[in-house]
Amino acid sequence: MKTLCVYCGSNAGSDPAYAALARDLGTRLARDGIALVYGGGNIGLMGIVADAVLAGGGEVIGVIPQQLVDWEVAHKGVTRLEVVDSMHTRKARMAELSDGFIALPGGFGTFEEFCEVLTWGQLGFHVKPMGLLNVNG
Repeated sequence: MKTLCVYCGSNAGSDPAYAALARDLGTRLARDGIALVYGGGNIGLMGIVADAVLAGGGEVIGVIPQQLVDWEVAHKGVTRLEVVDSMHTRKARMAELSDGFIALPGGFGTFEEFCEVLTWGQLGFHVKPMGLLNVNG
């Protein structure tokens, strides 16, 4: 596996374990030479996992809609930031760039993104590994 798509919250959440897990995952990705593909944000768990990969010398590919760039939530320090026209394009591009998918804690957006890629797998549109990372149950 060369790239892993991480779906996670644009908020750090209520449990400090969520941020710790995001940091640990980012560190592990960098150490194992696996590039992060994610939603391109600089806030919440998204920013934490991206910063951890970068701190470990790893590659980070962010995919973000122009509207979120306009709202100033784009991570300007990533290896590559792809700005797209919509959330639909974002999800398709992230899937295209990724060899696998994992979801960390998040909200409805995280849930929706993971369910869509899960459905694509069920329909046979891809055969990439997918998983939910359970944090404190």
